[in-house]
Amino acid sequence: MILLVISRKIGESFMIGDDIEVKILKMEGTEVKIGISAPLHVKIYRSEIYQKIVQENKIAAQTSIENLKGVIPSD
Repeated sequence: MILLVISRKIGESFMIGDDIEVKILKMEGTEVKIGISAPLHVKIYRSEIYQKIVQENKIAAQTSIENLKGVIPSD
């Protein structure tokens, strides 16, 4: 993986692929507000939320069918 560093001013943007635009909206001190324009099927998460989703998915994948008895109806 590579890290690309881009300098942008307020109102400027950059593209990710053909259909994702990231625009700098506002800068206040050390905080930068950005806007992301992307198709609805593209999932966008803050990094800490994404890591939590990954962690929960790993836990769910380790759950055995025995632990689910009574939770999901059987035929």
